[in-house]
Amino acid sequence: MTAVRKLWAPATMIVLAGLWAAGLTLGHHGGDIGFIDQVEATFTDLRTQIRGPKTPPDIVTIIAIDDQVVREQGQYPLPRGTLARLIEQIAKYRPKVLALDVLLVDAGPAEADEALARALGSTNSVIAAAAMFNESRQAVGNRNAGPLAELPVASGFLTPRKEFSDQAAVGVVNLNTDSSGAPRAMPMLIRSTDRIMVSMPLRVAGAASGDELLIDNNTFKFGDHGVPTDVGHLLPMSYYGPRGTIHTIGASRVLADEVAPSDIEGRVVVIGVTVTGGGDTFSTPFDPVMPGVEVVSTAITHLLAQDTLVRNVTVRLFDAIFSIALAMLCVALLAWRRNTAGLLTIVVVIALWAALNTTAYAHGIWMSAALPLLAAGPPAIAFGALQIWIGREHAAHLDARSALMRQFHAPRLREWIISYPDFLLHPRHQDAAIIFIDLSRFTALSETTDPHRVREMLKSFHALIDQVTVAHGGLVINFMGDGAMILFGLPEPADDDAARAVQCCIDLTDRAEQWLGTLPPSLSAKTGFKIGAHFGEIVASRLGGDSYQQITATGDTVNIASRLMEVAASRGASVAMTDSLLCKAGEASSIRHTGTLSGPAFADIRGRRTGVNVWFWRNDTAQRDRV
Repeated sequence: MTAVRKLWAPATMIVLAGLWAAGLTLGHHGGDIGFIDQVEATFTDLRTQIRGPKTPPDIVTIIAIDDQVVREQGQYPLPRGTLARLIEQIAKYRPKVLALDVLLVDAGPAEADEALARALGSTNSVIAAAAMFNESRQAVGNRNAGPLAELPVASGFLTPRKEFSDQAAVGVVNLNTDSSGAPRAMPMLIRSTDRIMVSMPLRVAGAASGDELLIDNNTFKFGDHGVPTDVGHLLPMSYYGPRGTIHTIGASRVLADEVAPSDIEGRVVVIGVTVTGGGDTFSTPFDPVMPGVEVVSTAITHLLAQDTLVRNVTVRLFDAIFSIALAMLCVALLAWRRNTAGLLTIVVVIALWAALNTTAYAHGIWMSAALPLLAAGPPAIAFGALQIWIGREHAAHLDARSALMRQFHAPRLREWIISYPDFLLHPRHQDAAIIFIDLSRFTALSETTDPHRVREMLKSFHALIDQVTVAHGGLVINFMGDGAMILFGLPEPADDDAARAVQCCIDLTDRAEQWLGTLPPSLSAKTGFKIGAHFGEIVASRLGGDSYQQITATGDTVNIASRLMEVAASRGASVAMTDSLLCKAGEASSIRHTGTLSGPAFADIRGRRTGVNVWFWRNDTAQRDRV
């Protein structure tokens, strides 16, 4: 069940990540999440700038109604008569198609309007119309209502006057802009309640190709050549560079007949406004004030050169699948490798995808950059935060358990076993110093004293034993009722084990006497303490069963140290230690220069056939007998 629970949480998060990405994809396709478009616009500008400007196909010439011609004519908009002369001058050089990106919805002087109509009829021309929308963004119809359902829905159209539309084809010049006002696409078809109108670029491309225009599912075909479009027959825009990148000539030069025939003959010519303050400008990745006529000319070039960005249903389907897969993959990697390796793998995956995305964009395929990141980012962050929180909770739990275990295992020994798990799996023979300390007459005291007070006495007595032992680098192997067994030589033996053990005996005596002095007289008068110490060979090993083991020491050295407490009590000494321990501690041992040291004296050891030479030590500051 534990394994199932461990798998269940990551699996659930992976599924939730996939559902989040799927929901985000559906919302984005429905146009309900504008934030994604804002992020996508930023990445699109970045990718366009990385690609850099490029030379456009030599197809279109722009005739600019610029500041110079407005100064020469003395008014803006240009008089209809001037427009007529401009078109006549262009027409004599036989352009393939002439497009006039100027709305002719109001009546002008009759004579000028007649002249303009004649001029438009003298060449293959297309003039501008505009769709009107009730909302700030172009509305889209019911997506399930047929192949043209996803077209932008206009409330109406501003169309040219009849005398002009009788002489020229009409095309809509509306653009599809994002929240920053940058045109990202141009609708090729726009519908209202009663009709569908074709865009100016599509009219111009059809007239220039001379082939019949066929409209397929998100594709326009001119003869054998097809141009893919985005959902709703939107033509994605890929700008060639800043304003002026497409060949541009000022209208004043045309009126003065100062143009070369090659600038116009057999080319698509687009007349449009570039005058300062004209209002028909847009922000693009290369230029914050790109004239609208150059945006329209870019769309015309895309259609005729067939170099538009490919962003169609297939690409969007790939975006959706990849976004869902990336979200699930990031969460899976975080669950599988909860460390730097997992994060680095995610970074590598995203870096490879970013390189592929940028390369594809430079080669004309517009894959979404924002959707995969926004699909994968929040689930990965949420899961990572959850993992951190769980990790901290687990660490806190382990810390609490570790703190609890520290109360049952000596810290040095515990850390050693963690570093060396095989420590003492096999018994080890070695020399060590063993100390036993015990309270005298404690059994009788326990019979007449409140159990809670007895417990508090033992707790404080054990605490001082632990403090003194740790201070001298020893290990409390075991607390045994009213006493303890202390060992110097684990986890690794040292040359000064005996010297530190002797000093530990002295300090235990000092601290125990101080502790007895803090007890109520009724208790301190009934008890005392005794210490036995020996140095020799022990067997260090793990004892216990499969469910529980403890580190301990066994052998004759341990038995002698334990029995020496009885010898110390019988001689009225605080400490009884063997001659072998004192000799091993050396002549410089402090026990030879403090308190009263007597011996060696031969002493019998209970349960042992032979005795040992023993030294007895008393603290000079002792104020009472501790027999």
